[in-house]
Amino acid sequence: MNLNKPFEILDCSIRDGGYVNNWDFSQVLVRESYKALSKTGVDFVELGFRSSEKYFPKNTTGIWRTTPEDLLRETVGNIQGPAIALMGDYGKIDLEDLPPAEESVARMIRIAAGKNDLAGALDLCEKIKQKGYISSLQCMGYICFTENERKELIKRLADTDIDYAYVGDSYGSIFPFHVRPIFEPLLELKHLKIGFHPHNNTQMAFASTIEALAVGIDIVDSTIFGIGRGAGNLPTEILLGYLRVQGMERYNPSPVLNVIERYFLDIMRKTPWGYQLPYMISGIFNVHPNYPKELMKRQEYRMDEIWNAMSYIRKLNPTGFNPRLVDELIGQGVVGYMGAKHFCVPGEERENCIPAPHPPYQDRHAGKDILILANGPSLKEKQEEIRQFIKLHKPIVLGANNLGGLFVPDYHAFNNAKRFVSHIETVHPDSSLLLGINLPGDLIDDYLDRPYEPLVFNDILDADFDITNGMISSNCRTISVLLAGVAVVMGARRIFIAGMDGYLNSDTTLHYDERFDTHEHALNIERHRWNERFLHQIDAWLTRRQHEGLHIITPTGHSSFYTPITEYL
Repeated sequence: MNLNKPFEILDCSIRDGGYVNNWDFSQVLVRESYKALSKTGVDFVELGFRSSEKYFPKNTTGIWRTTPEDLLRETVGNIQGPAIALMGDYGKIDLEDLPPAEESVARMIRIAAGKNDLAGALDLCEKIKQKGYISSLQCMGYICFTENERKELIKRLADTDIDYAYVGDSYGSIFPFHVRPIFEPLLELKHLKIGFHPHNNTQMAFASTIEALAVGIDIVDSTIFGIGRGAGNLPTEILLGYLRVQGMERYNPSPVLNVIERYFLDIMRKTPWGYQLPYMISGIFNVHPNYPKELMKRQEYRMDEIWNAMSYIRKLNPTGFNPRLVDELIGQGVVGYMGAKHFCVPGEERENCIPAPHPPYQDRHAGKDILILANGPSLKEKQEEIRQFIKLHKPIVLGANNLGGLFVPDYHAFNNAKRFVSHIETVHPDSSLLLGINLPGDLIDDYLDRPYEPLVFNDILDADFDITNGMISSNCRTISVLLAGVAVVMGARRIFIAGMDGYLNSDTTLHYDERFDTHEHALNIERHRWNERFLHQIDAWLTRRQHEGLHIITPTGHSSFYTPITEYL
């Protein structure tokens, strides 16, 4: 390996790895890890964050989130090992949290900051150095800095007296071809050392690190077994093993391998980390991983939709994660194809709007009862009573998404691309298909070779439910609720719903195999309230026109609409 100059390695397993288990490491594990690392040739070991209970009260995190001085001293004991580092998040550490350096076991203090906090963080780093510590600035999400922001940082660093400045690859977005243009301007600063903290979202941490070392950086971070949030970090043992094979005899990965076998394999079994789709996507697009995670958590969008949404977010270049931006993406139709088209109301075509197909089913079943089948567990629990109800009242039956083969509805409807792709093959040949006009035609062509009718509605952000000339206006994304509006357009005399259990219980859907955060409580409450809003709007729309309101006939969290099915048998 051709290196321009010597370099250092900092292992931050306990600090960065704490995101995996809320910093709940045993003191024995930390001591044994430090003891092992003392035999590997690494130069620094970061044993946690430093903060006070003001920011992280007792019992809210593990002890290594604050790392009190007495704990640190007791843990490392008389081990003669690498210099100890601690990190502080800017805004969550005070200068008073650090004793004078001669009274501390720690030698280096690193301050992590985003681009909007760099001025204050640099000032704090300088004051930390005045206390006698080696001081370091960790620039988070550096690849997202604009050219002017990078120049401004270099100008500030040129006037500072700190010891280290790090490029933090917060989203794992740095590829080897990024390395030279990123680091060469920083390496012109000869009075401080330049470091690299890689994340492994795109599996590029090792390759980019080798390139950075060849370019001439002074220090690189790694963790044992790559432990770290999401996709994790550059594995210490891989870096050490590679350097050893390259003839650098001072490095020895064997002690780390023993610690992995004794401790870290068990941690991974309980709280896994490693290659994951949301972190890969965040790395490709240089966006916070919570954006793809949030969309996956909603269990409604296909991966290609999420991919396209990240491209849109990247252009906005937000700092960190803004949850409201996710709602805006959905409302504007950037993800999910919802809202992507705004259609003219039939009979009221205007300039600059897209003519929508006339609902072919308008008044098709005037005066008949209509039963909507949703996907809650009660659909199976009450299936015999539902069959009796159908036999007795002979309603037109509208089914939503996956019915698990329990019923053959007269109409089977989809308006979500992910649900359509996943469950179109479950539709019985005797059921007529209704497909939302928001679904792209090429997607339908890929999966369908049978006739269907358009499910006509206008998805308008913040719209209340209304019907004009058969066109439903709404902002409701739940197909079974939307079908209540379709039933109105069809001319229903009475509208009954089964299987609409609501989202207040943890098990709300019977026939889905979701893979991302299936019991997300806060999101379920949001969905429940959203559906409740539109159920009330549809109900009010009906009663204003002297029709019967909605009847949910199986157990439901929407209690104001519930009438037990036995009342109709």
